[in-house]
Amino acid sequence: MAFENFYQVIAAVKELPPCRLCVASAADETILEAVRDSRKEGLVDFVLVGHEEQIWRQAMTVSLNLQGIEIIDVADPIEATNRAVREVAEGRADLLMKGMVNSSDFLRAVIDPDGGMRREGILSHLAVYEVPGYYRLIYMTDGGLNVSPDLGKKKEILQNAIEFFHAIGMSEPNVAILSANEKVDPKVPATVDAQVLKDMAADELPGAIVDGPTPLDIAVSYEAALHKGIDSPIAGKADLLMVPNIEAGNILGKSLIYFARSRMAGLVLGASNPVILTSRNEPPMGKIASIALAAYSVARNKKD
Repeated sequence: MAFENFYQVIAAVKELPPCRLCVASAADETILEAVRDSRKEGLVDFVLVGHEEQIWRQAMTVSLNLQGIEIIDVADPIEATNRAVREVAEGRADLLMKGMVNSSDFLRAVIDPDGGMRREGILSHLAVYEVPGYYRLIYMTDGGLNVSPDLGKKKEILQNAIEFFHAIGMSEPNVAILSANEKVDPKVPATVDAQVLKDMAADELPGAIVDGPTPLDIAVSYEAALHKGIDSPIAGKADLLMVPNIEAGNILGKSLIYFARSRMAGLVLGASNPVILTSRNEPPMGKIASIALAAYSVARNKKD
């Protein structure tokens, strides 16, 4: 379904049976704060993998009651991550979340062909923004993982995102392949890729309305499209903004956060199960919203 804000996501998750979230290398105060706040909301059940003594000590620091939470005592962060990945890969947990472990080590464990969560295709990042004054959540990919994807990788990134939309009940999301303008220009490779992705969408990327190349203003403002005389099926109603590279996504995302005071959640897609990878300075709501979105995408389909 199309959510207007993160509170709607949290409320929707509460109506579904709880998922089981496994935290890799959980001995981290900011992560345990997210565990505490998510438990208060009743979003998911947790299993924490990491140095048990440190988890207990830090839990007391952040006033987290560990009663009813399973703890798997693995001191080394990389070993803890491998164990957490196996918990999900072998079906004992539904979701994976990064704790106090290096991001590259964490993702390496996720895609490990022996015991990991790898499947065909690539991993990609999906950011979700709650923008003050905008009427609903807006999604963006890939501003977090793939640096400069070629056309083949862009297709896989888009496929990951479309599958996520279907998982949350949006059967035909509107996708804007972003560029500086709406005309194809061989001197601007992003516009060429956008046109190819649009052309292949009907046959190779079913379940979405894809248009491109699309300027940002056309994607989010129907008035801008009218003013410019641009006829686009997604004008003013894009659900997903697909950026051409990581620089564009990083700049757009940080502009939304720092200039527009937006709140962001984020997921890694393309593995067998949703993966939550947040930064240490992510505000509490960002972590909770990320957990809620991941849980909703899984729990809703369990119910179905």
